[in-house]
Amino acid sequence: MAQKIFIKTFGCQMNEYDSNRIYDSVKKIGFQKTKNYEDASCYLLNTCHIRDKAKEKVYHEIGRVKKIFRSKQKPLVIVAGCVAQAENQEMLKREPYIDLVIGPQSYHKINDTILNHIEKKKKIEETEFDAISKFEYLQKIKNESKGVSSFLTIQEGCDKFCHFCVVPYTRGPEYSRPFKQIIDEAKNLVDNGAQEIILLGQNVNAYSNEEYRLSNLILEIEKFSELKRIRYTTSHPRDMSDDLIEVYKNSKKLMPLVHLPVQSGSNKILNLMNRKHSISDYYKIYDKLKKINSNIEFSSDFIIGYPGEEEKDFQDTLQLIKRIKFINSYSFIFSPRPGTVAADLKLIDKKISIERLEVIQNLLFKNQTNMNKSLENKKINVLVENLTDDQTQVFGRSEYMTSVIFNGKKEDIGKIMSVKINKSNRSTLFGELIVNSNQKVA
Repeated sequence: MAQKIFIKTFGCQMNEYDSNRIYDSVKKIGFQKTKNYEDASCYLLNTCHIRDKAKEKVYHEIGRVKKIFRSKQKPLVIVAGCVAQAENQEMLKREPYIDLVIGPQSYHKINDTILNHIEKKKKIEETEFDAISKFEYLQKIKNESKGVSSFLTIQEGCDKFCHFCVVPYTRGPEYSRPFKQIIDEAKNLVDNGAQEIILLGQNVNAYSNEEYRLSNLILEIEKFSELKRIRYTTSHPRDMSDDLIEVYKNSKKLMPLVHLPVQSGSNKILNLMNRKHSISDYYKIYDKLKKINSNIEFSSDFIIGYPGEEEKDFQDTLQLIKRIKFINSYSFIFSPRPGTVAADLKLIDKKISIERLEVIQNLLFKNQTNMNKSLENKKINVLVENLTDDQTQVFGRSEYMTSVIFNGKKEDIGKIMSVKINKSNRSTLFGELIVNSNQKVA
């Protein structure tokens, strides 16, 4: 009887990709995926260290698992991902219920680590930085992802050392996968039915392998005739090179949404953050892309209340948002991460940070709502991903990644459909399928 593994994933899209690849690997030693955690003989948490209290969330989750399995045989408990990398041996000491701790650059060792533990009943920690071996190993195991939209990691790690960020310490230095290795995996995903590929990296536009850049990857991947859309995330302004910008002029499949985190509209704060770009740099990128295609839109990330942020800095951020009109962004109050430069800086008043965040989010949400409102009574192209939960309509995404619900059918999944938008809210568009220019389906 096969053993069953339940994988719970926290955080970013790269963790989702990693979780899928972990499963592709452990299948080789007899594990089957289960969506019912109570049936699991192995319970794996793939963790994220970006957000606040990430470590405590892991221990809370382990406590929940202990209660679930109180009257059952204890499962093999594995903590993977960035919290595992950051805490390593400390996790095994603090919580005896954890059996294995595996960092994000050690997934190529997961099968041997599990088998070793089963044989010797010994707790094991694997947290070496070895991205090359990891991807060489994963290349030999077919990516079984069969989603209409599929993730594909092309780059990991970071050399930027922003003062607030733990990524260089949890994912290691920047590493770009070999070009052919990525193209082969992309072909496999397309063969599995992927209509959209989202290229992933902590600094995805820093991709550089031999003479190849992200621009080369996009233009090569779009040669797959069955593939309809290409996206990439997450970018750094410093790496938004002219060759990548030019791709928006030449590519037929690259989507017109640019997710380019700016973090702050203040040069002073950007300098304190060690972001290595200026607001002037950001505007130049924006202007170049808008000149190529006026339909290109931007989304971003913002850290509010960073140590040293004064009212003028906050107002600079507001001005940036008003000018760019980001259509979808993430914004958070600064929270210190142990081991980073910013961890020991003096925090600004929490009440002020909360008030500023509310103002920022209201403006960002207004932009998002206005963008969606502008699409009402217009026709847009929607890539259909699945049926809605009640099975009566279909769910898809616009070219700008906005959720769209309309009156399609199961046979539309994987197709790009023409949809007239009837109404909208901040996060979702609602419409009806257009059969042809003269006929509509009610």
